[in-house]
Amino acid sequence: MNAMNLEAKKIVVARPGGYSRLKVCTAEVPAVGPNEVLVQTEAIGVNFADVVVRLGLYPSAREYVGWPITPGFEFSGRVLAVGDAVTTFRPGDDVFGASLFGAYATHVAVPADYLFARPAGMTAAQAAALVVAPLTAWYALVELGAASAGKKVLVHSAAGGVGSMMVQIARALGCHVVGTVGSPEKAEKVLSLGAERVLVRSDPGFKKGLLSPGERGYDIVLDANGYETLRDSYRVLRPTGRLVIYGAHSMMSRGWALPNPFRLLWGFLRTPRFQPLEMTNANKSVMAFNLSYLFSEVPTLRAAMAQILDLIAREQLQAATPTTYPFEKVGEAHAALQSGRTVGKLVLVP
Repeated sequence: MNAMNLEAKKIVVARPGGYSRLKVCTAEVPAVGPNEVLVQTEAIGVNFADVVVRLGLYPSAREYVGWPITPGFEFSGRVLAVGDAVTTFRPGDDVFGASLFGAYATHVAVPADYLFARPAGMTAAQAAALVVAPLTAWYALVELGAASAGKKVLVHSAAGGVGSMMVQIARALGCHVVGTVGSPEKAEKVLSLGAERVLVRSDPGFKKGLLSPGERGYDIVLDANGYETLRDSYRVLRPTGRLVIYGAHSMMSRGWALPNPFRLLWGFLRTPRFQPLEMTNANKSVMAFNLSYLFSEVPTLRAAMAQILDLIAREQLQAATPTTYPFEKVGEAHAALQSGRTVGKLVLVP
């Protein structure tokens, strides 16, 4: 089959805005460079970062791509063609991989180093959720948090796509895990993943309950909520503890296609400023990262994915069973993600 004769589609955001900005457009099948692989996608991961890209609030999107933009960082599918220098894959291989934007498409061309063989027995939808959430969890816990057996870890939003991976990876490393969730119905899911306790943020005793009587605090706190929890996250660190920040979701208006500018400003003003001299005296660390800026760190990406796939093979990490949406219903997927009511991962199916 000539790949160039295939019909291709992609989702394009011409300029920042609400769900209606997500347009399905016809497209040319991407050309394949010498070190690249062309994949026909079978499933595409949907992440909160994609929502932020659509809203025009994702700095690396403006830096690397600009407008118009096709969102998307992860996908799975079947290899259609390989570049002349590629020896690791061949047409017909089932793969999953990463893309620095552009994954919301029926055909994606990426460097071979960004691709991995799909594990046997795993569905395309499961494989499409194997990049962003597991890599975010791994980098936060292992590279920045220095997680190891016996350490105590607090995971905020523990029922979400990233949070659920953090709980499992921390448990696989021998850590003691406490999770927080936004609503009571999510607690059982987090307990089933291995958390020892789960706290609901809407409960009156939430802040007090973060630490049990006599506890010194957490070695690692993982927080993507933003101002709603950051101050308490820092407070409950023990000396030598590390707060790892990878988002600020509470600044977004839940259930709204567009963020409320007053909420954004209010959230910015309420976000704590960590004072270096106080941190030095308290012996606490605050770190933050954006996964998209790490895509150039190929050895780190591949080493982390090798360990993630090993955890899956040893059944210490469950591949997510995502909620699927048709490719054309991408706006509904974004709306569900912004609602704050979802559990686990969402994927688009072309």
